[in-house]
Amino acid sequence: MLDVDGTAFAYRQLGPDSTVPVVFLHHLMATLDDWDPRLIDGIAAQRQVIAFDNRGVGASQGLVPANIDEMARDAIAFIRAMKLEQVDLLGFSMGGGVAQSMALQAPGLIRRLVLTGTGPRGGGGIDKVTKVAVLAYLKAALTWSDARNFLFFPRTSDGKRAAQDYFARLAERSKDRDKTISLQARLAQLKAIRHWGLSDPDDLSAIEQPVLLANGDNDLMVDSQLSVEMARRLPNAYVTLFPNSGHGGIFQYHRAFVPAVLKFLAD
Repeated sequence: MLDVDGTAFAYRQLGPDSTVPVVFLHHLMATLDDWDPRLIDGIAAQRQVIAFDNRGVGASQGLVPANIDEMARDAIAFIRAMKLEQVDLLGFSMGGGVAQSMALQAPGLIRRLVLTGTGPRGGGGIDKVTKVAVLAYLKAALTWSDARNFLFFPRTSDGKRAAQDYFARLAERSKDRDKTISLQARLAQLKAIRHWGLSDPDDLSAIEQPVLLANGDNDLMVDSQLSVEMARRLPNAYVTLFPNSGHGGIFQYHRAFVPAVLKFLAD
């Protein structure tokens, strides 16, 4: 736990000491235990990794703000409370929006960005995430399964196998598991994502740091083409779309994604 202006933030830190750590920013309704261990451990094999629960998420205190920019301000405050001068960011889905806002608010703090399964402020269809999520949760309730089966992975034989492997990996930690996310946090995050989708676009040309964009080629939550659009609008960006995969493409293709991230951060 780390005190940030009177609020306790929960985090995990692992990997070798490195001049520039990699800070992970997680997705909608996620806590520390929702990061794929193959991503965390794979990147931590070479880089220091810091994953944390933002305000009001999991074991962190406070209430989740209903605005991406406020989430970004909290993340910046957490990093500064860690006494870090510069970091790399890996933001998945909602975390990718937080990372974009952080880069615009505190550009000197951010060295490089990895944005996955995400889209720009004002991106088409992002405001419909609530509807997509509700339908997935209804399917999950009817099938006694996790909604991420439908949100993250295609309903193909390969996609179903990838989902099964992903959930098995999430269950590997047996001790010191995080608290579950609260109803207040879920509702605030959905409101924040809708506001992000309906807001006027940012000038992404102001993000001068190198950016690696990655997604599945058939993302039901955040249109995969938004990654391509962002790559065109960012001055120094690279984009990869993994075949036959969806929102969780980086988990389905973790064996390719992790080395790509390590190479990008080392270049």
